[in-house]
Amino acid sequence: MNPWLLAIRPRTLPAAIGPLLVGNMLALSLPSFSLAIALISTLCAVLLQIAVNLANDYFDFKSGVDTDERLGPVRVTQSGLLPATTVRNGMIAALITAILIGFILIWHGGPVVAALAIFAVLGALSYSGGPYPLASHGLGEVAAFVFFGLVAVVGSYFIQAGSTTVDAWLLGSAIGLFNAAIMLVNNTRDITTDTKAGKRTLAVRIGNKAAKNLYQALVYLPFALIIGGFLLGLLGGIPVLLAGLSLIMARGLARDFLVTDGQALNPLLGQTAKLTMIFSGLFSLGLIIQAYGA
Repeated sequence: MNPWLLAIRPRTLPAAIGPLLVGNMLALSLPSFSLAIALISTLCAVLLQIAVNLANDYFDFKSGVDTDERLGPVRVTQSGLLPATTVRNGMIAALITAILIGFILIWHGGPVVAALAIFAVLGALSYSGGPYPLASHGLGEVAAFVFFGLVAVVGSYFIQAGSTTVDAWLLGSAIGLFNAAIMLVNNTRDITTDTKAGKRTLAVRIGNKAAKNLYQALVYLPFALIIGGFLLGLLGGIPVLLAGLSLIMARGLARDFLVTDGQALNPLLGQTAKLTMIFSGLFSLGLIIQAYGA
């Protein structure tokens, strides 16, 4: 496989695409909705996700976290497929491109969007790098929840609508939990190697058994949130019903995660990302039917 595809890690991109899809589709019925803005905001999110992936590859190599004992997918810097400086430059290029494209969103959305853009870029840089890497201090799952849940859904809706709603925050929380689950799979797999390297992820801090229990909560709670939103009259029945179909996949992943360890968790990482995309896609389809099918 092309080393750049390995570095970009396409299987993780649903973490960025899913929440942007939902955030934009929430605004579909509004007069202010713009398909161009929806596509631009999604492209920015994908570029930021790519930058995070490249930063993780680069900084984990530089800090000594990635070694020959690594159980996860191939890291291009550690394996020598790409020079460290090349990966670093790719990270910078992805960030700069995201910022340049993001100026369109700032022009469209104003100061609040500018603040969100700065927050998102700082989050991308501080996930693996900087003086206090979030991933190395047990905050990786929190970062995934905030940036690829709340900020992504609520921010993309705000760009379209100029305001926020309770349902946007509710869905941002639901998808943020799924994305935190993706991060937890990654960190649970790496408990042994991260402990040796001194990387204090959440999984390292709470241990394997507690991490497995936490995963159950992270993949089931989103369904409780959308059902609660429906019962409170915040979310429509069609989107909730369609998204609820992905509960079948969530149950299977929750069961498999309990009995899987080490390198065998790699497929579950991609499948959890797929769950995020399926949930987001089904809910968005429901929003489209709700907007145009009535």
